[in-house]
Amino acid sequence: MTVKERLHRVVDEMSDDEAETLRRIETLRSDPLVRFFDAAPIDDEPVTPEEEAATAEVERDRRAGISPFSFDEIRRRYL
Repeated sequence: MTVKERLHRVVDEMSDDEAETLRRIETLRSDPLVRFFDAAPIDDEPVTPEEEAATAEVERDRRAGISPFSFDEIRRRYL
């Protein structure tokens, strides 16, 4: 099966919601701000030990299913 055939198969098996999500992503790709960020250089600043520890803590919590804030709490605070 060619790459095109596999892609056609994936698209054919997609739900309408999934197809709409991909359409929106494709639309975003033409946005100048998104293109600006895509073209930005990769951050090569060294990671500090404090940042590594914080990241490890978040990853442990995420794997354990622990979230410091529910989605509703985030929405209340920031939206």
